[in-house]
Amino acid sequence: MAGAIASRMSFSSLKRKQPKTFTVRIVTMDAEMEFNCEVKKQILDEKIYCPPEASVLLASYAVQAKYGDYDPSVHKRGFLAQEELLPKRVINLYQMTPEMWEERITAWYAEHRGRARDEAEMEYLKIAQDLEMYGVNYFAIRNKKGTELLLGVDALGLHIYDPENRLTPKISFPWNEIRNISYSDKEFTIKPLDKKIDVFKFNSSKLRVNKLILQLCIGNHDLFMRRRKADSLEVQQMKAQAREEKARKQMERQRLAREKQMREEAERTRDELERRLLQMKEEATMANEALMRSEETADLLAEKAQITEEEAKLLAQKAAEAEQEMQRIKATAIRTEEEKRVMEQKVLEAEVLALKMAEESERRAKEADQLKQDLQEAREAERRAKQKLQEITKPTYPPINPLPAPLPPDMSSFSLIGDSLSFDFKDTDMKRLSMEIEKEKVEYMEKSKHLQEQLNELKTEIEALKLKERETALDILHNENADRGGTSSKHNTIKKPQAQGRRPICI
Repeated sequence: MAGAIASRMSFSSLKRKQPKTFTVRIVTMDAEMEFNCEVKKQILDEKIYCPPEASVLLASYAVQAKYGDYDPSVHKRGFLAQEELLPKRVINLYQMTPEMWEERITAWYAEHRGRARDEAEMEYLKIAQDLEMYGVNYFAIRNKKGTELLLGVDALGLHIYDPENRLTPKISFPWNEIRNISYSDKEFTIKPLDKKIDVFKFNSSKLRVNKLILQLCIGNHDLFMRRRKADSLEVQQMKAQAREEKARKQMERQRLAREKQMREEAERTRDELERRLLQMKEEATMANEALMRSEETADLLAEKAQITEEEAKLLAQKAAEAEQEMQRIKATAIRTEEEKRVMEQKVLEAEVLALKMAEESERRAKEADQLKQDLQEAREAERRAKQKLQEITKPTYPPINPLPAPLPPDMSSFSLIGDSLSFDFKDTDMKRLSMEIEKEKVEYMEKSKHLQEQLNELKTEIEALKLKERETALDILHNENADRGGTSSKHNTIKKPQAQGRRPICI
């Protein structure tokens, strides 16, 4: 009996026993990575239900954290073939090949360019924490009527589930609406803050289960209250250091991005200059070949012109000899008529021959003139080719752009009146804290809206390939919640006891 009395503990008594100050534990990078791996493992093992479109988005952030920025030359088709990125339930639900899943994951992976590894892991956790089953510890219980139920304990409060539906709680008790939690033997009692609402009691299978439930309730309630406290000076200094470190990392990433861009531009300029140099070499080679052909043509034309000129001289010499022979024949005419007739016939033939030889000599002379003209044109073409070769081989240097100059890199009191807590704050500090919270809330809502649009787009794209007969009970419940606009999620049923008025709780 003494053990049962000792187990009845209220949150107010717990707060009085704890010291006024607390030490904030700094989570190391290794611990954060281990936690992220544990969440990923629970999603892949289907201990945490994840919709198909969210699974693809989470997979893209996991790939970004492991491989860094997407590079088409490195991350070629099939580089995710050995990676386990999606739950088997999602893969079996659609008529899609591994290549099709890889294509969709890679499409979102390419959009995460520029995110560091810690940023990608943080985005992974931000998306995972919005899943219905994230952070919920389930325990089998029975109510007064003996009905089997599930008790869910998480950072928001206590939730009662149907054993067949772990996504949507039947009723929820937020931590700020619970006055007392206690147990006696196997009976567990939840007393709401509103005394007009009936006390909720249930039985667990073993006493040690009640102890574990109470410890989880104490820990989650403690964290719930700490999140609503004002930050201590130590925490404020840590946050300021974190902001400075974040700004420093951002400047470092920007500097690296600028250097990478400048290096890429230099490589592109080098490639362009190499291409132009190769092109100029090819043009110079072609010009040299054209020049050699011109020189060979000029030599051939000069030789042919010389031969034609010699032939013309030879024909002229033969024509002169024929003329002399004709004069000699005329001078030595035979006295007799017969000899005279023969001589006239020979003279006539000699005149015809002389005429033909004169015409042939004239034609040869014209051909020699034409060859001389062709020789002059060939020499002119040779001169132009040499001039073009000199222009091509003349060194040209592109203007060098100068490198851009590197860029230059209180909360005192608050008052809150309650059963067991009291703090004092100034109005100005409270307004500043509210403005910071509102600013972070607006930024988170904008990111969530963009993320939801991406998820809806992917869901619409793959909906046609879904196999209805392979849907699990959680898939059907999730789709029903999505069709109703998510009005029955654990986040929206958090105020359900108040909305029901003053009626007693009945499950």
